[in-house]
Amino acid sequence: MRRTIPHTTVALAALTLVLAGCGSQADSGKGGDSGTVSSSPTTTPTGCTPASTLDVHDSGRTVCLAVGETLRINLDGTAKRPWKPVSGSGSVLEATNAGIVLLPGDANAAFKAVKDGRTRLQSTRPLCAAQPGRVSCLGIQEWWVAVVVK
Repeated sequence: MRRTIPHTTVALAALTLVLAGCGSQADSGKGGDSGTVSSSPTTTPTGCTPASTLDVHDSGRTVCLAVGETLRINLDGTAKRPWKPVSGSGSVLEATNAGIVLLPGDANAAFKAVKDGRTRLQSTRPLCAAQPGRVSCLGIQEWWVAVVVK
C-alpha cells in the first residue's frame, strides 16, 4: 500500500520554510550581507517609535517627535548604488544642517519638528549596481518613514 501526503501539508511545510528564511538578515545598506540582525525598538500605544536617528533598518516605521526635536537620518550607500537625498512634503518638518556626507552614495539628512502633524520622509536607490556593458536590473530600493509630530 502506498502512503501519500496531502498537498496542503506539503504546501504549508514549504511556506513555513520560505517564511523562516525571510528577514533573517538585515541589509547593511552597502549591497552585501552584514550578518547582523537589527533589534526592534519599543513602540508606544499609538504605534509610534520614539527616535532621534534613523538608518536603512528603520524603513517602514512610524516615528514620533515632539515640536522642537530633531530627527537625523543616515543612509549608507555606495558609489554604484547611491541613495537620493531624503525628501519630505508639508510643513511639519523643516530641513536643518545634517553635517557633511563623507562617503559617495550616502544620504544624510536632519529635520526639525516645527508643528504638529504627520508627514512621510523617503529616499530611493538602485537595487542593482550599474555595470556599463552588462545587463543590469532596473529595480529600485525604497526607504521611507512616517513621522508624527505632537
